[in-house]
Amino acid sequence: MSTFLGMPATPPRSPYGTGNLRGDRKFPEAAHDELRDEQLRRNLGRATRTIRAKHLDVTGELPDWERLRDAGAAIKTDTMNRLPELLEQLERKVTERGGTVHWARDGVEANEIVTRLIRETGSSEVIKVKSMATQEIGLNEHLEAAGITPYETDLAELIVQLAGDKPSHILVPAIHRNRDEIRQIFLDEIPGVDPDLDNVPAHLAAAARAYLREKFMTTKVAVSGANFGIAETGTLTVVESEGNGRMCLTLPDTLITVMGIEKVLPRYQDLEVFLQLLPRSSTGERMNPYTSMWTGVTPGDGPQDFHLVLLDNGRTAALADTTGREALNCIRCSACLNVCPVYERAGGHAYGSTYPGPIGAVLTPQLAGMHEAKDDPNSSLPYASSLCGACFDACPVKIDIPSMLVELRHQHTERSGTTAEKLAMKAAAAVMKSPRIYTAAQKAASFSRSLGVGGRDRTLSHLPAPFDGWSDSRDTAAPPGQSFRAWLASAEGTAALREAAKEGAARRAGDHQEEQ
Repeated sequence: MSTFLGMPATPPRSPYGTGNLRGDRKFPEAAHDELRDEQLRRNLGRATRTIRAKHLDVTGELPDWERLRDAGAAIKTDTMNRLPELLEQLERKVTERGGTVHWARDGVEANEIVTRLIRETGSSEVIKVKSMATQEIGLNEHLEAAGITPYETDLAELIVQLAGDKPSHILVPAIHRNRDEIRQIFLDEIPGVDPDLDNVPAHLAAAARAYLREKFMTTKVAVSGANFGIAETGTLTVVESEGNGRMCLTLPDTLITVMGIEKVLPRYQDLEVFLQLLPRSSTGERMNPYTSMWTGVTPGDGPQDFHLVLLDNGRTAALADTTGREALNCIRCSACLNVCPVYERAGGHAYGSTYPGPIGAVLTPQLAGMHEAKDDPNSSLPYASSLCGACFDACPVKIDIPSMLVELRHQHTERSGTTAEKLAMKAAAAVMKSPRIYTAAQKAASFSRSLGVGGRDRTLSHLPAPFDGWSDSRDTAAPPGQSFRAWLASAEGTAALREAAKEGAARRAGDHQEEQ
């Protein structure tokens, strides 16, 4: 007698309509509006140029930078290959040191777990360390709906929160804001702020510090993310540049950490590699100003109630994809955003996801899918790239983002059914498979030149659908008056070929004499 256990199923992705992994519009439409914002483009251009220059300086001074990248890629690949056992080891070590581990299949479960844990403390407020994972699942919105007030303590995240805005960069969420805009946000939203506050960065930071200091001293619960979780020891790590995270990780009675399951590392020694890669790739610094590490609970020191929420939310689905799983190697440094010409002009909001830029264009479809509804906005993300390859060159763990984008485009095309583009490609294939038809098409194209197609500048201003998207943004060359084959078969082409043959023979003879 045999027992049928069922067929293996694809792991679920992040539930549709939850969290912040899907925008309301497709990328081209959203980017079209963002491109009209000249102030945004100036802010982004200035910031990304500055970060790029710093990045090149601090990576260029390391003779083993490429070896560090190789080591980082190897460690992350090994981690993904052994992820289940490493997560179980992490849970065991955290529990041994007095922490409590919770497993969340998706953002809905994670939000419910965090909300329940906060309510159990009796607190109606929570301070937060900058965290992509909690942005991804929409934790702030969920807490507010439950009557719990979250306070972002990272300066850029605070700016975004006070403005009712959304982050537009992985590392610098308020990169799209300038100091005048920030000053006005503080005047409008921070209670008791000096009405004479100017736009000097130090003065703006002081205003935020005064506002947050009371929250640090009076709020008993903190929520954080984690840059790394060490399976070998159960240690969690947060790196930051302001010290606000350090305050959240040490002062409250209760600490709740939401960590994506891909953030685990096998050994404590692996931090040696990533604490060199991350700051140089993100802020262009040699080291992070603040690197905080904690292991479970230490009696009399720091939070006495520690909870670790391990978040899946589509990560297992990405892990099951032999191509897409490489996106899970990302360490959220934002290096790919800072070199991407598309991101620099369109900004982060056009992507509609917590994760913008090149890595967001591959990671978001992996976590949340891109065919979950008709005209899914995520289906446009793999096309939000010029495939220039700059992101691959900049990535500290060598994620081949361009190849992944091409694969996602292929997947989207396979799922799209019959489209005008597919019909056009089929027609082109039929023409190119037949020498007779191809030659006739060339002659017809050349004949169109004699009819004045292309005008004096020899360009086509508009092509019919589905090629109009190309001609709307690019100069399209008009067909030549004579095809290459026709030219080669003519007397002129034959003479040119003979002349080239003579020059080649003479060059080879000269080379032979020099060798002797």
